[in-house]
Amino acid sequence: MLSLRRIGVLTSGGDAPGMNACVRAVVRTAIAHDLEVRGIRRGFEGLVEGDFVEMDGRSVSNIVQTGGTILKSARCPRFREEEGRAEAARQVEEADIDALVAIGGDGTFSGAQRSSAAPAPSTTTSSAPTRPSATTRR
Repeated sequence: MLSLRRIGVLTSGGDAPGMNACVRAVVRTAIAHDLEVRGIRRGFEGLVEGDFVEMDGRSVSNIVQTGGTILKSARCPRFREEEGRAEAARQVEEADIDALVAIGGDGTFSGAQRSSAAPAPSTTTSSAPTRPSATTRR
């Protein structure tokens, strides 16, 4: 079983309300579980370039009311290529990061999937038969 000591958190895609609240929740929860946190600036671009910053309770205080994301985000064409993802993996290994938390939308989820050898979480697909809801027109 994997023993976590240090996690990384990144925000990616367009800025959206609640991103800073998510970053704050990740950092505070990690600290409560005795984990170290590295913020990854500029999303997947920062992951490829190793743009990491140590985060603690002070770094996330008074950010909930701040717009955008304190970690910033950026497009990263290099991450779409296998070479870019390999460089990101090297940066994560070098920083001794055990797990990543990616905050964003569908594009962020796709990027996170690409960076992982693990299959997508079971919550994204369903093999259960579906029934029409009471509000569905036939």
